[in-house]
Amino acid sequence: MKAYMLTFRIIRIILKLYTIHMGAMEKMFNNYQELENFVKKNDIKIIDFKMITLTGQWKHLSIPVTRLNENIFKEGIGFDGSSYGYAVVEKSDMVFIPDMSTAFVDTFCNIPTLSMIANIYEIGNNKKRFEGDPRFITEKAEQYMQSLKIADEFLVGPEFEFYVFDNISYEIQHNHQEVFIDSVQAPWNTNNKENNQGYKVPFQGGYHAALPHDITNDLRSEMVLKLEDVGIPVKYHHHEVGAAGQLEIEVELGKLSEMADRTLMIKYIIKNTSMLYGKTATFMPKPLYGEAGSGMHVHMMLRKNGKNVFYDEKGYSGLSQDALYFIGGVLKHSPSLLAFTNPSTNSYKRLVPGFEAPVSICFGTANRTAVIRIPGYATKPEEKRFEFRPSDGTMNPYIAFSALLMAGLDGIVNRINPTDEGFGPYDVNVFELPEKEKAKIKALPKSLEEALIALQNDYEYLLKGGVFDKGFIDNWVNYKYKNEVVKILPIPSPIEYSMYFDA
Repeated sequence: MKAYMLTFRIIRIILKLYTIHMGAMEKMFNNYQELENFVKKNDIKIIDFKMITLTGQWKHLSIPVTRLNENIFKEGIGFDGSSYGYAVVEKSDMVFIPDMSTAFVDTFCNIPTLSMIANIYEIGNNKKRFEGDPRFITEKAEQYMQSLKIADEFLVGPEFEFYVFDNISYEIQHNHQEVFIDSVQAPWNTNNKENNQGYKVPFQGGYHAALPHDITNDLRSEMVLKLEDVGIPVKYHHHEVGAAGQLEIEVELGKLSEMADRTLMIKYIIKNTSMLYGKTATFMPKPLYGEAGSGMHVHMMLRKNGKNVFYDEKGYSGLSQDALYFIGGVLKHSPSLLAFTNPSTNSYKRLVPGFEAPVSICFGTANRTAVIRIPGYATKPEEKRFEFRPSDGTMNPYIAFSALLMAGLDGIVNRINPTDEGFGPYDVNVFELPEKEKAKIKALPKSLEEALIALQNDYEYLLKGGVFDKGFIDNWVNYKYKNEVVKILPIPSPIEYSMYFDA
């Protein structure tokens, strides 16, 4: 253990030598000359480009600094779009062009590296943005919102819930299926005979756990400091309910396109900082049977001319009529929205009735059992908002945030009143309502397949303003069905042996 801590301290010292506090994720360079000057002044050796896949991960390509030239920011670099989920193999050539305004020094690289996010373009004489580029979708969503004169800013604030484990191993063979997860602080380790000092977190008793139980406190603080270093303001961090290392970091709200970029940066920092500590982080919604699942609740707010469109002192829970219409649109389209906000088969292991994760299509104040919760503590005009609670970390944030905005705008344009639609408000635990009352509340899809079917039957609101197109939606459904839904169908799970082996 001492050797590990010494190694860790050495790694931190090395990284600090390369760390440049620069407010990344905010515009850093106005032109190529500024970028080139920064590279020379800071002795940058590698230029790195990060591209977004269909499912919301970063891939990257790097060049030595000697290859850096202004033409890259005009003509771009070619890549295989089929490997990103955007194209078929026979028509997969695409080009990415870096966005220098997203540049940041990647402190996880031992070699001084300047990295930036890239936009995706179609090839041809008239090179144009690829309609399915997730960053382009967020730009189009913001432009559509502004064209309606309803608001000029859509602010979102995800809550980042995740697990940090000490060990994870898994195998899927014809004759052997296994997953083994370990967390030093988990209650199953109370009888561990090696290096056990007690202080295990009780089952589902981790919420705001304090030292010495909270052994990941310094790890989270390190993550938060790295986030602040790249210009991402953090509200707080704490241990979450899950005893086996479930954590949460909550950040301040930001503009749609800005927060989508930040979401990938936050996940990048959380995962890589965990690795430096000899641990591993996962945003998988339900990694452990019986333990709390991890969501990514999305707080939302519209602003116009700097004022909160959602606030009205006299409205229900301090909400304006447009805010209620926005809620109506999100709730009406929530079954199809889940194809983007909860786009994994594992998402629906978390969304089960009777727990804090919401499955009831309704809204209420301070109600964690509802799809939309209005925080009871957010009472000031500038902070009045609500959150969409089903979403999780398997989402592509560009696509999911944009879809939520489109659903809400549809609610405002078409004056969808959530109360008239039977969505509430419900300021009680919906699972404790009489059965007759519970039956009136519609439920979310129970599987990814159901969500994809809902999207196929309800997508017109996404096409407004050319934000999404039918080809993108069809590709999304086909990709998810082929690569995820169908993939797990023929694989038996261990519990099925206990249920059916004696058939």
